[in-house]
Amino acid sequence: MKRKVNQQKSQHRWRRKLFAAVLLGFCLASLMLMQSRYSRIVKLASLRYRFTPKPKIAFLFIARNRLPLDIVWHAFLQGEEDRFSIFVHSRPGFVLNKATTRSFYFLNRQVNDSVQVDWGEASMIEAERILLKHALEHPFNERFVFLSDSCLPLYNFSYTYDYIMSTSTSFVDSFADTKQGRYNPKMDPIIPVHNWRKGSQWVVLSRKHAEVVVKDNTVFPTFQLHCKRRSLPEFWRDRPLPVDASKEHNCIPDEHYVQTLLAQEGLEEEITRRSLTHSSWDLSSSKDRERRGWHPVTYKYSDATPMLIQSIKDIDNIHYETENRIEWCSSKGKPSRCFLFARKFTRPAALRLLNHSALGASGYNL
Repeated sequence: MKRKVNQQKSQHRWRRKLFAAVLLGFCLASLMLMQSRYSRIVKLASLRYRFTPKPKIAFLFIARNRLPLDIVWHAFLQGEEDRFSIFVHSRPGFVLNKATTRSFYFLNRQVNDSVQVDWGEASMIEAERILLKHALEHPFNERFVFLSDSCLPLYNFSYTYDYIMSTSTSFVDSFADTKQGRYNPKMDPIIPVHNWRKGSQWVVLSRKHAEVVVKDNTVFPTFQLHCKRRSLPEFWRDRPLPVDASKEHNCIPDEHYVQTLLAQEGLEEEITRRSLTHSSWDLSSSKDRERRGWHPVTYKYSDATPMLIQSIKDIDNIHYETENRIEWCSSKGKPSRCFLFARKFTRPAALRLLNHSALGASGYNL
């Protein structure tokens, strides 16, 4: 009888141990399964983050034909393929292929519906609208930077990207134009004089403001009709002689269009009123006083020194004489340099700066 009781106790202990072992095994298996699932979730989240498209900057180049500074831009863009896109407006029929560009970033990036652009004509702002139309077809393009074929970047891509993306505003050089002769009274009442603005065409637009430009069907047609540059003597052989050239309105459309349109739409509170592209205006090259300051200085090989670039980078404020206003430059709420790009540079000048590592672009592999 006693032996039977001991056997029963032994069986109970064995069962408890077996139950404990099974329970421990189940807990360990559950823990391993949870850890495996957690690792998979972390991995999937990491992959999802890695492959989630990043907001892009669309670089919009207005060029005559090819892009003479393509090598400089190649160095600037290298390794940042998921954060930018490129669109180029050249003369109709021009193609960017291996014969016309040394950078694969620009291959076939020309728009297929370009127009012939003439300086001082509405065709320039038509080209801008065409570029924006194409760039807006890509949903991840969030900023739209207009550049000329003689523009170069002053800093590396990361600094430029963070500077532009750190604010929701557009960068639009815009001020009240008080000089007589630019505003044509025939624009009134569609464009009243109190909305008339002037500034640089080299703007950086948010997606919202880019859509405003493309959808505009009021200001642009008015500019086509009434904003024209003054007839210059060298062109009189191709056009009827003006009755009195001194009474013509000398309206340069690309210096007024975006600024005036945003004023018309009541969007000036959504812009930073300065350009990110530096130009040095030539005030002495023309014998004609009225033409002085019409064109920016072109920097040649001998001008292209690290000191020149540093002097541009050191600019931290802009003075607007007509408004008696000083625009102090800032980024992320802190004082900053004003300019990210500069023009006009010849190809030899730009290559010299690149070779001296003066631009913040650290070499290139073509």
